[in-house]
Amino acid sequence: MSKLDAVLDHIDAHIDESLSRLEALVRFKSISTDPAYNDECRKAADWLAGELNGIGFTAEVRDTPGHPMVVAHDADQAEKTGPSVLFYGHYDVQPVDPVDLWNTDPFEPTIVERKGVKMMMGRGTSDDKGQLLTFVEACRAYKAVAGSLPLAVSFLFEGEEESGSPSLLPFLHANKDELSKDLALVCDTGMFDADTPSITTMLRGLVGEEIIITAADRDLHSGMYGGPAANPIRILSKILADLHDENGRVQIPDFYEGVQELTPEVKAQWDALPFDGKSFLGEVDLSIPAGETGYSVYEQINARPTCEFNGIMGGYTGDGFKTVIASKASAKVSCRLVGQQDPDKIRDNLRAFVEARVPADCTVTFEEHGAGPAHSLSPDFPPLAKGAQALKDEWNKDAILMGMGGSIPIVGEFKTILGMDSMLIGFALDEDNIHSPNEKYNLKSYHKGIRSWARVIASLADA
Repeated sequence: MSKLDAVLDHIDAHIDESLSRLEALVRFKSISTDPAYNDECRKAADWLAGELNGIGFTAEVRDTPGHPMVVAHDADQAEKTGPSVLFYGHYDVQPVDPVDLWNTDPFEPTIVERKGVKMMMGRGTSDDKGQLLTFVEACRAYKAVAGSLPLAVSFLFEGEEESGSPSLLPFLHANKDELSKDLALVCDTGMFDADTPSITTMLRGLVGEEIIITAADRDLHSGMYGGPAANPIRILSKILADLHDENGRVQIPDFYEGVQELTPEVKAQWDALPFDGKSFLGEVDLSIPAGETGYSVYEQINARPTCEFNGIMGGYTGDGFKTVIASKASAKVSCRLVGQQDPDKIRDNLRAFVEARVPADCTVTFEEHGAGPAHSLSPDFPPLAKGAQALKDEWNKDAILMGMGGSIPIVGEFKTILGMDSMLIGFALDEDNIHSPNEKYNLKSYHKGIRSWARVIASLADA
C-alpha cells in the first residue's frame, strides 16, 4: 500500500472524529462585524491554534488592532520536496439575522438528510470553517500515518474576512518575510456542481466609485425653474447611459486594455458545461441576456469586465409627490475587472469620461469605494496541472478550470505584497446558502474535500 493510500484510508476511518471537530468549531459565534462577539472570535482563534499545535505545528494567535490572526508553521524540519505553501482561510462568519428564518440553531451544528444527501447545518459550515478544516484534517491524517508532511506547510487564518479585513494588509506587510512562500492555497471557493471538482483560475477585480453632480445651490421649484435650470438627475442619467453602447460594451476610454480572451481549451471546456444561460436568468425571473453581445452568459459572469450601477439618488424619494429640481444627484458605479486591467487607470478614465460631460456651470465630485486588480493563473502554471490531476483522481472527473464573477481581495494581496500566486480549490456549492439563513455544507464535500487535499499535497510534493 502506498503512503497516500494509507493516508486516504486513515481519513475514511476517522471521518466521524473530523466531523466532531467541525461541530466544535462551528459552535463558536465568531461574528467579526459585531463587537459583542469579540470573545467568541478569540476563542475560535485559540481553538484553531490548539488543534494545529496538537498535530505538530508551531501555532500562535497574533494580536491585531481587530480580531487576531492564527499563524502556524510545521515544526518538523525534515527535508521537504515540492513548493512551500501557505494555506489561507478565515474563521469569522457573517451575522445570522434574520434568525427566525433558520430551521435549526445557527451555532448548534445539526446533521440532516434531504433527498439522500447528508449535510451539516450551521453558520460557517461552508463559509469558511468547513472549508479550512478540510486542509487541516488532511494534514492531520498525513502526520498520523507518515509522521510528517512531504511539503513545507504554513497556515494563515484570518478573523476579519467577513468585515472587510481592516487588519490584513498591515499584518501582511509587517510579516512579509515570514509569510512569503512559493504558493498560496485558498479554500474559500467552490465546485461547479456536487460531483465536478473545480479550480478557480480567474477572479474579477473591482473598482468602486461614487459620482456626485451638483447644479443649483439649493433644490428648485420645477414650475419656476424647470427648463432653463440644469437638472443634475438628467445630467447624471445621460452620463450613465453613455457608459455603454448598444452592444453592451463599456465606453470608458481604454477600458478593454489588458482584457484577454479565453484560450481555445478553456472556452471549449466551458462550452461543454451543463450551464443554461436562460435557466440561470430564469431563476431570478429574467429571460434576455443584457451583457456584451457575442459572449455567453457564463463567459459574461466569469471572464468579461463590466460597468454596473449599484445605486442612484436625487430629488424627492419619499411617499407622495414633490415637484422639485434637485440640487444634487449621485450614483454608485462598480467596474468588475479581468485579466490585466489596471484599476487606477480605470478609475482615472471613468472620472475623465464623466467630467467631460458635465456642464460648465455644474460641478462633479467623486468618492472612492475600493479597488483591486483581477487575478488569473496561466494554464501553464505548473501546480495547476498537479492540482487538477489530484482532483480528477479523487472525483473521477476532469477538474473544471473556473472563473469567478466576484472578487477575493486576499488573492491580489498575496500577489502584490507577498509575491505569491494562489491556487484556489474549494468544495462549497452554490446551494450552500452562505451569508443566508440555513447555511449548510454537504458531508460529501467535507469528506471528499479532506481526501482531495491529501491527494493535492502528495501531487505537489512529487517534484
